[in-house]
Amino acid sequence: MAAVAAVYPHIQAAGAELLAISTDSIYAHNAFKQTSPPLKDAAFPLVSDRNQEIGNAYKVLDRKAGATVRASVFISPDQIIHAKFIYPREIGRNIPEHFRLLQAFFFEKETGKGVPANWIPGHPGINMAPSYIDKV
Repeated sequence: MAAVAAVYPHIQAAGAELLAISTDSIYAHNAFKQTSPPLKDAAFPLVSDRNQEIGNAYKVLDRKAGATVRASVFISPDQIIHAKFIYPREIGRNIPEHFRLLQAFFFEKETGKGVPANWIPGHPGINMAPSYIDKV
């Protein structure tokens, strides 16, 4: 979560929003923020999913554990899921890759071009028109 807090201003500057959702109570969230120095000033919302409706809806709920798995879901303003990552509990997220993906979504929306493997902002995209398929 500290890594997310560090890039949150960049996420907002890109025109996106972030929600951290867990099955913990709002009281647990508050205690977590108060006892974790990097999160004390975190500006993104911590959402409590105590009834597990959100986790169930996005298919990230581990019913045996009664908690969500480590997941990241990218949803556009028109409520379309464009990407979803599920991570093992023992492995943290790759936040720079998440941010690159977010930038790629905006790049595609602004230019109409696709994003090739290992693309980074500032690099060209690829034309996705069917007439270009045999020219790639």
